[in-house]
Amino acid sequence: MQKYYKKYAAVFLLPLLICFTIAFLIPFFMGIFFSFTKYKAVNNWSWTGIQNYQRAFSTEYGTPSFWIALGRTTLFAAICIITINFNAFRLALLLTKGLKGSNVYRSIFFRPNLIGGIILGYIWRVLLNGILLQFNQNLSSNPWYGFFGLVILMNWQQVGYRMIIYIAALRNVPTDLNESASIDGASKFQTTRHVTIPMVIPSFTICSFLTLSNSYKLYDQNLALSGLSPQTNLLAADIVSTTISNGNLGPQQAKSVVFFLIVAAISGIQVRATRKKEVEA
Repeated sequence: MQKYYKKYAAVFLLPLLICFTIAFLIPFFMGIFFSFTKYKAVNNWSWTGIQNYQRAFSTEYGTPSFWIALGRTTLFAAICIITINFNAFRLALLLTKGLKGSNVYRSIFFRPNLIGGIILGYIWRVLLNGILLQFNQNLSSNPWYGFFGLVILMNWQQVGYRMIIYIAALRNVPTDLNESASIDGASKFQTTRHVTIPMVIPSFTICSFLTLSNSYKLYDQNLALSGLSPQTNLLAADIVSTTISNGNLGPQQAKSVVFFLIVAAISGIQVRATRKKEVEA
């Protein structure tokens, strides 16, 4: 059977490779090429060298500088990684304790993940503005209102999905380990800290990576909740604002290339660090 699979593996993989090349590789390398050009249309571009990369880090287009947007996005990602994983793990622990109606609760917590980002953004825009109006404020009154509004929105949307991953991991923790810890006099907190958490670190790696990538590429929720505001733009929104304000896609592509390199580096460091924890555990 294995010889059969090896013989026809290329036949089955070829359509996937073709789709991957057309949908990802070709646009990716075209983006890198056009980052060195003044590009306004397919037949309307000229070579500019590294000029776009120099302009990408300036405030030439009226948007926040690249580094300001990057710092804001990094802070946002760090807060989301901590809050989303903490809340998801706590819910997973609660729903694996034999709680009555736990299947219903799982479904309820997971459903926000099925709602589109634009819709979620407008829902929370109405809710948060309604709350802030009680204090004669709104989301545009202070940039931090929009920032933490996005944190709340991301938690509401992503916690249920991460919870499902943690529940699957907790179900694979041998009950013998928890029973042995209890017999040895360990409290529930000590058992969770020294037995359960080390066993689910691989799931933490997955959830942290998903949260990190979603936080850095967030755009639609940012657009719907606070609009393309220079004070609240995350990095993806800042890149789009560059195009809208100038019409030249070159600086946008330059920002996108740098954006990709930074996210790839951060993701690699994060995965390597959590994998090291897995080995230690």
